[in-house]
This record gives sequence, C-alpha cells and structure tokens, in this order.
Amino acid sequence: MKIITLLNEKGGVGKTTLATHIAAGLAIRGARVVLVDADPQGHATVSLGESKEAGLYELLVRDADFEDVLLPIAPTTYAPHDESAGQFFLVPSNVETRLIPLAISDAMLFKERFEQLEDAIDVVVVDTSPTPSLLHGSIYLATDGIIYPTECEHLSLDGLASSLRHKDMARTMRDDADLEDIKVIGIVPNKYRVNTLAHDYGIKTLVQQFKRLVWPALPLRTAWQQASWAKKTIFNFAPDEVATEEAWALIDRVEMTL
Repeated sequence: MKIITLLNEKGGVGKTTLATHIAAGLAIRGARVVLVDADPQGHATVSLGESKEAGLYELLVRDADFEDVLLPIAPTTYAPHDESAGQFFLVPSNVETRLIPLAISDAMLFKERFEQLEDAIDVVVVDTSPTPSLLHGSIYLATDGIIYPTECEHLSLDGLASSLRHKDMARTMRDDADLEDIKVIGIVPNKYRVNTLAHDYGIKTLVQQFKRLVWPALPLRTAWQQASWAKKTIFNFAPDEVATEEAWALIDRVEMTL
C-alpha cells in the first residue's frame, strides 16, 4: 500500500481537485483506493456529492472502526460510463478535523491507523489543508510521497517553497522513527493560462529550480469547473474532453511512481 499526499501551503491551487481525480483515476483503472479528506473545509467530501462528516476525527480521536467511517463512492460519480475496475472509498471531513491536533498526542497515529488497511487497499490519497498544523506532522510521518500542485503565480510558488521547507523539517522526525525520507513525486503546474507571459515565466522558474520534478502543466479549462458544479469527476462528466485527456496523462505519471 502506498500513501500519496497532495500538499501546498497556499489555498486555491487545486489540491482538492487533483487529489480527488488522482484517487478516482487510479480506482477506474483497477486499484482499491481511499481518499482521505484531511482539510476542515471538507471540500474533497462535498466535491464527490457527500455530506461533510467527522470521519477523520472519529477515526483518529475516537478510534472508530474503518467500516464506520469509510464511504464507498459510486462509479456514477467518478467513472466514465459509470464503470470502474477498482474500488473508491472516502474518509470524509468537517470542521472537527481542525480539532484533531488538540486531541491526539501520538504523532504516529495517522500512520498506524492507515497501516491497518495494508491488505485491503492499494493506495491512500490524502488531501490536506493549506494551513500547517500538527496534523500535517502526523501525515508527514505516514506518507510515502508528496505531489505539490501549484499555480504559476508568485504567491503559489511561495506556498510551494514553504511546503518544501516543512517537508525537509519533517526529515528529523522520520529519521527518529527510522523511516526513509519522503519522496517528492512531482510538482504539477495547475490552472495554466496558455500564452500568458506571467504563467510562462512561472513554469520557467519552476523548471530552472526543480528540473524533471516539474510535470506538464494542466491548462485552465471550463470542463473542470462544470464537473465541479455537477459534483462529479471530469472522467465521468466529460469523458471525451481535452481536459480529461490531460487528466489521464496525470494519472499515467502517478501510476509510474507506484
């Protein structure tokens, strides 16, 4: 089982959208996937048409069983032609998620709980809050790799820089726990405006600093917003759109890392 985290300490860069679609795409192709909504806003939860619930809080604070917090997501929400070769589950979130760091004392708890899924799940995808917290620290100890979505904007790149610093700071905790360093899976320039000098400059800056870690940009296309309003993934809502082809290319890259 692999745990992949989507992270950037800048809101609005597309973490939730990409986390949801990575989880859905892997499930469509046959994986057993859990999407963990670790953001108190609960946007990964509502983006899949579910109601905000304290699923992650119940799991980590009240020691709930997974069968009581895992929500199965129907292929009619996420899969093209309503057919999926795998399974897709959600651990929902709500405002109580922000209380988790105040209620737990074991930084290894996130890792220990999700390791219980080792024989039943192939991939866990974690959507995170843009605001750093002690919950982030627990996720750092659990995750195998991080994908960093970013807009090609100055403030988004600043959020990316802060996120990478905190990943490096987590190395000490992982060393103490005899864990390997977290892998940077990739950096995804998101909401790219084609033929815009500022965004072209942003991508150039990213490539100069991070080289091959920078994945192909995902252009800003209306199909993403339309699918969001429908509370479906783009794979289900618009299976034949160019934006969906670009999303599948993202899934191809993620699969290569697993």
